[in-house]
Amino acid sequence: MKPSDRKTPGQKTAVITGGAGGLGQALDDVLRREGWFTVLVDLPGAALDRLDPIPGRMVLGCDLTDAPAMRALCDEIRTARPSIDLVIYNAGITQIGAFADTPATVHRDVFEINYFAAVNMAREFLTDIRASRGTHLAISSVAGFAPLVNRTAYAASKHALEGFFKSLRIEERPHGVSCLICAPSFVATNTGNPETRPGGIARPGSASDGIDYMSPEKAAQIIMRGYRRRQPFIPVGRVARLSYLINRLSPGLFAWIMRRQLRR
Repeated sequence: MKPSDRKTPGQKTAVITGGAGGLGQALDDVLRREGWFTVLVDLPGAALDRLDPIPGRMVLGCDLTDAPAMRALCDEIRTARPSIDLVIYNAGITQIGAFADTPATVHRDVFEINYFAAVNMAREFLTDIRASRGTHLAISSVAGFAPLVNRTAYAASKHALEGFFKSLRIEERPHGVSCLICAPSFVATNTGNPETRPGGIARPGSASDGIDYMSPEKAAQIIMRGYRRRQPFIPVGRVARLSYLINRLSPGLFAWIMRRQLRR
């Protein structure tokens, strides 16, 4: 743990998974400027170690696909903080490659972090968020509501994530809980640094075939504006907004535009 975990009366707490990444750090900056206490969670390693200890946040390492480790993590956060008011499910990986070339194990690996880790953490913090009448905020993607060529595992995991939180929204509303979903298009968090692993697994924001990239700082501002307005669905960026509208109006047109973009 890196301090400070000092308790300030009335100060709200936000947990951000994928906290060592570009978007996670940008969300952390926005929240702390607004007076929140933040808890950044990411895999142990160099990226997490580079986060300096500063007042107003905790930095914790955890493999979120390890259920006992996650349970211990959530207990540690719960012990350190008087309330859990916002959980941002930002941890995730992408997958680049055609389905024909993708091993079945890759689909499972992508789902473990993009879907099951978020679902398991939501379960762990369910009563805490109910107690604070707080918010679950899922970071999805354009691939969560529309097809994305050469991202079958990634798109499937994000569709599942959206289905889960849309359903949870209805169940938790009587408890005063909000479940929000935001859908960024391409956020420039790891451009030029793909670090692709076997099966096409890569860090988010590292794809070379993205278009109209936006900065993590801009994405975080849009996400938090949507959070303050309690928007159930928050498209992030011009591409996300256009994709949502076109896919709703004409899925065939959306698929044609995607094929045309790939040919370019």
